[in-house]
Amino acid sequence: MIPISTQELARILSGTLHASADIIIDGESVIDSRKMNKGGIFFALQGESVTGLDFAADAFSKGAALVIGEKQVDGPCIVVEDVTKALGHLAAHVRSKLTNLIVIAITGSEGKTTTKDLLSWICAIDGETVSTFASYNNEIGLPLTLLSCTPSTKYCIVEMGARHVGDIAHLCQIADPRIGIVLKVGSAHLGEFGTIEAIAKTKAELIEYLPENGTAILGNYDPYTPAMTPTKGARVITFGQGHQEDVRASDVEIREGRAHFDLVTPIGRAAVGLRLVGGHQVSNALAAAAAATTLGISLDSIAGGLSTAEIQSKWRMQLHELPGLLLINDAYNANVDSTSAALRALALFAQERGGQSWAFLGKMLELGESSAQEHQRIGTLAQAMGIDHLVCVGAPEYTTGLTQDDEMRIHKCLGITEAAMFSDHFAPGDVVLVKASRAEKLEVLADLLEQSWMTKIGGDQ
Repeated sequence: MIPISTQELARILSGTLHASADIIIDGESVIDSRKMNKGGIFFALQGESVTGLDFAADAFSKGAALVIGEKQVDGPCIVVEDVTKALGHLAAHVRSKLTNLIVIAITGSEGKTTTKDLLSWICAIDGETVSTFASYNNEIGLPLTLLSCTPSTKYCIVEMGARHVGDIAHLCQIADPRIGIVLKVGSAHLGEFGTIEAIAKTKAELIEYLPENGTAILGNYDPYTPAMTPTKGARVITFGQGHQEDVRASDVEIREGRAHFDLVTPIGRAAVGLRLVGGHQVSNALAAAAAATTLGISLDSIAGGLSTAEIQSKWRMQLHELPGLLLINDAYNANVDSTSAALRALALFAQERGGQSWAFLGKMLELGESSAQEHQRIGTLAQAMGIDHLVCVGAPEYTTGLTQDDEMRIHKCLGITEAAMFSDHFAPGDVVLVKASRAEKLEVLADLLEQSWMTKIGGDQ
């Protein structure tokens, strides 16, 4: 963070300073006292069942210079009306002072975190880069990302998520992005927004915010994103696999589950071979390439970065090459499009390796009234793709309308413990996919399947 005095902090936050001389603070801001470092700020957020104020003493014991909360505590503190709003106000202030910082914002119904990871990898070649940790993309995570920037930071790459109309507009007021990327409008969070049009309207808030000297980067994978229009004159760059796109992929091939293609841009053409799994990663790579091109990064650096970038965030198409078994841990989140893409990758890997394919699928949440229909759609797709085993983990909806046949075996489990028992039926050469929405915590199942397989082959040797 940039250095700020405690008195200045109190003024910025419209708060009251207690028990502190006017000192300069430039340490890290955190909301978890366990991650507190010396000289930083602890934001004592108010939760539904716990309050961060209960952990103020722990934060001070770990070296916190200041606590910001809604009540006074023993030690240097600033009392504010709303800690979450104070966090956003401070981040907006810091952003306004970092006049040379280029903020790139990414939104879309899927692919935000992977695109962020790819773009961060490329930008780091060109200058100091800060990006969203994991998928901290809301009114708490985005400010924390901005507060980790310093005067030497060249690029800040932030994800913007939303659950309500107006959420992204609010995040834009804090981050003040110059480049905005909309990947795709899909059905994720349909249950909260009600209609796909409301989702599109919310994603478009990023494009409408961009300044005249900004750039809107739009994917051409749905009817809504290409129609988004900057209201202040920002230029538009499109990406996709059509010949009309500014940044596109040509001659795409999938080898060992990974995409290889020619990257075509306004500044030239270069070969790219992704390390990330799945053909659906091409669109994420194109989005990152479009942004990097806008930033003036060389084509060689872009192509080289895409070809060497590895997953930085957990449980997103992570390959675990076990002896005799390939486990794909994609348990971080799930919607219709990402689950379809994961099934395609699973089928391809199994075909290449000659083993059986196992799809362990938990619920896809936040689909609203279309939930039953979309789960049924995925189950039907799995059967059409020739998946050998569909294991429904607490999600029998996938099997609606399906009949047991010799092509795909259907298994229904109440929970993770029961599902893990199917590892006894794995054989050398098999490929296993684990995928569900975040709340289902199927990464636990992935760990259990891996442990069971390693125990099994250890006993067989």
